[in-house]
Amino acid sequence: MDTQMLSLVITLALIAAAFGLIWMGWRNRLRRQADVEQLPLVPEAPGEPLASAGGQYVASTTGGDWLDRIAVHGLGIRTNATLGVHPHGVLFDRSGAPALYIPAASLTGVRLDSGMAGKFVEKDGLLVLSWVHGSHEMDTGFRTRRAEDRNVVFAALQELISSAPAADANSGK
Repeated sequence: MDTQMLSLVITLALIAAAFGLIWMGWRNRLRRQADVEQLPLVPEAPGEPLASAGGQYVASTTGGDWLDRIAVHGLGIRTNATLGVHPHGVLFDRSGAPALYIPAASLTGVRLDSGMAGKFVEKDGLLVLSWVHGSHEMDTGFRTRRAEDRNVVFAALQELISSAPAADANSGK
């Protein structure tokens, strides 16, 4: 009985230490990313989307670094969501997290990929939107629930990006 109790105590201590290290890492990531500005406000009446799809919001990462998850403003929370492509921007209506709105002028590209931030799928199974927020370049991943929706949303995003004015033109940079 003593050996079993000692094993239990050691196991629980290791589990507690692991959770403590995870918490410290996430807290440090939040501190490092404190310079990420507040996100754009979601329009009060976004209107009907040009295209939409249900699926999973994977995460937002630093642009070009598919492992550097953005933790601030809830951008690192993986959740079910609906992606709506509107004439003025893209709206991620996320379940259990604040909605994320990306104005069309902030979008710099869209591509199909196979993974980011711990989520890996088949080849070209993930939509990745590239965008600029203040001084930060970001990539945001979305996995459509149905494969046929991915192509419709991808085409709508490409059209939106090609017709939107550049963010630099709007901000005077």
